[in-house]
Amino acid sequence: MKTAITPTRAENFSEWYQNLITAADLAENAPVRGCMTIKPYGWAIWELMRDEMDRRIKAQGVLNANFPLLIPIDFFNREAEHVAGFAKEAAVVTHYRLKMIEGSLAPDPESKLTEPYIIRPTSETIIGEAMSRWVQSYRDLPMKLNQWVNVMRWEMRPRMFLRTSEFNWQEGHNVFATHEEANADARKMHKLYGDYMRDVLAIPAIMGEKTPEERFAGADHTYTTEQIMQDGKALQAGTSHDLGQHFSKSFGIKYLGTDGQLHHAWTTSWGTSTRMMGGLFMTHSDDDGLVLPPMVAPYQVVIIPLVRDGNDDALNAYAEKIGDDLRAHGIRVLVDTSDMRGPDKMWKWIKRGVPLRVEIGAREMAADQITVTRRDLGKASKQTMAAAEFASVAAEMLHVMHKDMYNAAAARNATMIKNVESLDALAAALGAGEIGFFRLKYDLTLAPEFDAIMDTYKVSRRCLDDADPTYVFVAKSY
Repeated sequence: MKTAITPTRAENFSEWYQNLITAADLAENAPVRGCMTIKPYGWAIWELMRDEMDRRIKAQGVLNANFPLLIPIDFFNREAEHVAGFAKEAAVVTHYRLKMIEGSLAPDPESKLTEPYIIRPTSETIIGEAMSRWVQSYRDLPMKLNQWVNVMRWEMRPRMFLRTSEFNWQEGHNVFATHEEANADARKMHKLYGDYMRDVLAIPAIMGEKTPEERFAGADHTYTTEQIMQDGKALQAGTSHDLGQHFSKSFGIKYLGTDGQLHHAWTTSWGTSTRMMGGLFMTHSDDDGLVLPPMVAPYQVVIIPLVRDGNDDALNAYAEKIGDDLRAHGIRVLVDTSDMRGPDKMWKWIKRGVPLRVEIGAREMAADQITVTRRDLGKASKQTMAAAEFASVAAEMLHVMHKDMYNAAAARNATMIKNVESLDALAAALGAGEIGFFRLKYDLTLAPEFDAIMDTYKVSRRCLDDADPTYVFVAKSY
């Protein structure tokens, strides 16, 4: 069967993913190595994702702020464990001026900085420095801050939306008077991410704590949301960190307690990024293009007038009226009155993943009807109904589509989680080409033999099982 995207997922999942991004007009590789340019349709998806995440974050009493892009290298030196985790990815600014040298612009040797700056890979250090000034007494706590910014982590093997040297994200940084408050908040933000992925992206996430070997550099605890892609690989989609007092001691974040004494505070950090977009695309899409859950689709309905025999104006006007009726019900609608051929319009919006595709011809207009198809179900869902009825049921159709997409992903995930009783069984399964998450006793992964399995099959510990933390999930990952 001919598909819009080739190769198919089954033939070559990695290449399918790259071609999906091109076919849906989401992004392209930038002239800067390892970076991407997010195109308008891709950015519209991110804006919807970002705005809903921002609303949920603010509901937790968090305030947005913005901190500098450049971080003094001295700040990183204050937190040795943290800097070790980012040293290999850090981009460094060493000069402040360009000069024409032998016919080409180059850094002016005389403009070398006395102290280099790091382009932020994350902001714990510079935010910690600010908090050391902003927090003075117990009355200033808790302090909850978030910023929406771009960051730089030099990526050796870039892949659009999944691993790029520059990417967009939100990073939250909270400070508390006690460890109990900090840990509870880190867990609360972890749950917020899992709920968001379920309610907004229709993605079931595996929720758990990172093992000591995998936790964030400088954290006491790291809580992660792991997604299972259609090829069985893991994608870490959001993390929340209990940072203990590491950063408060490094940066002097102290508060005057009710006892009249100075105490070091307890901090957390938590973040999600445009990597969630890659997870969204790989979780739901098919061999014909994107399949978008309704909450993050730039257009939830696209209306395509099938113009024939010169009845353009009347048919287009009928389509616009239906579009207005849907907008009155709070639905995002595009009426495609472009001069493209009808089949070309149809495939354009199939590839872009619009949830509901409405086609209108002269027959539908004469009967005051529409023909609608759900993107996730395809031709099997095609139905004709009265235009007024569609306007009244479209929102419910979108709601049902979201639930069906979530349930389909959950059912697929269930087939990709396997229990193994030994390292030999794990190696045998991986050697046989089995895909997905493998659940085994965490203690088994501390044996030297597990290191050999990781090297051979490129797997890692993803997280401890929340239901029973003596078990860990192991998988290949993006």
